[in-house]
Amino acid sequence: MEKALFKKIDTYKQTVIDLQTHMIACPAVSPYEGGEGEHAKAEYLLSVLKAMKFDEVQLIKVKDPKGKGGYRPNLVAKYYGQNKKKEKALFKKIDTYKKKTLWVMAHMDVVPPGDLSLWKTDPFKAVVKGDKIYGRGSEDNQQGLVSGLLTVKAMMDLGIRPPCNYALLLNADEEIGSQYGIVEVLKKHGKLFGKEDAFLVPDGGNPQGTMVEVAEKNMLWIKFTVKGKQTHGSTPHSGINAQRVGAHLLLKLCDLTKVFNKKDPLFAPESGSTFEPTKKDANVPNVNTIPGTDVFYFDCRILPCYKNEDVLKEIQKIVKSVEKQFKVKVAVELLQRHASLPTDKKAEIVKLTTAAAKAVYKNNPRPMGVGGGTVGAYLRNAGYPTVVFSKLDDLAHQPNEYSSIKNTLGDAKVFAHIAMHFK
Repeated sequence: MEKALFKKIDTYKQTVIDLQTHMIACPAVSPYEGGEGEHAKAEYLLSVLKAMKFDEVQLIKVKDPKGKGGYRPNLVAKYYGQNKKKEKALFKKIDTYKKKTLWVMAHMDVVPPGDLSLWKTDPFKAVVKGDKIYGRGSEDNQQGLVSGLLTVKAMMDLGIRPPCNYALLLNADEEIGSQYGIVEVLKKHGKLFGKEDAFLVPDGGNPQGTMVEVAEKNMLWIKFTVKGKQTHGSTPHSGINAQRVGAHLLLKLCDLTKVFNKKDPLFAPESGSTFEPTKKDANVPNVNTIPGTDVFYFDCRILPCYKNEDVLKEIQKIVKSVEKQFKVKVAVELLQRHASLPTDKKAEIVKLTTAAAKAVYKNNPRPMGVGGGTVGAYLRNAGYPTVVFSKLDDLAHQPNEYSSIKNTLGDAKVFAHIAMHFK
């Protein structure tokens, strides 16, 4: 049966091009980044879903005053598993049917194109060159979205029902934080999901198709503002050099790796927690003034075996010691805080994804962790086993972004392989 599905998926090259061409022409940039949101793309996809043989299609409107019509669109489409219709006829109630569901979740929104002079093509007009389809959003996240759609199209075209329910969840607002996407869907529409359901998120991976992402590091973005006393460069004794104090504090914070020093090979090559100074604000405009204010930022990526709260407590201890030593005040502002539970490496969805990728790509995939945050975190924290997987060239957010037709079809086969074994 899988061979038949794979063979059918191989005939969908033009379908990939058609779907991508229509979606790229719908600039689904967030209204909070100067765009019109996902409405045009959602309307197109809704027409596609309704034209197919899905057993359920639903538009979920999440209220957003900046969204067109006062909402942001999220789409759900479900294709029932084996014996579904028979069960419905027997019990006459859809909620008596307890078959678990494999969800493929992708997002419809895209980031702005950025500097147009860096693009060789119009970012919102699909250009096909060999295996590549150029355009903003073509890879992030339309490649995964199309793969998920082709999997079920092949099942429908061949009249095949998988042992599980197969469903698409197409979200809004992933690029800005998911407030109007999966966060609100989980909060207000949680009954859509069953306790035995699992999620496949094709929104991350590597060019080899070997990354089966099951965990991510906790994240803290922190702004530090050191308040000293400005003075002339020739009389440093009459002031407090905030930049000197800031440099001392910065190095102390880098030593957090000695406190939170555990390693986890799941996250190789960055197998430990990282505490990196990044952005720095300008202080005085001239050379002969000692700055009274120093502002710098840290990006902290913390292994999930540690709690963000414990890291913040350690940071406060360091800050207080520096304040006391140099007689300054240091303001600590938390800009981003994110934590995610890992998916058990022994979970069924992990084993099936690993086996499917190996079967399709003839590679050696393995469960891995990542330093960056993904939308999968919301699902894991809600208790659902979740895998982030895709074979992609990693062009997200870059100029001249493209997707691979070959990878799109390959991932559709991976998803089909998983679906046919998710029982």
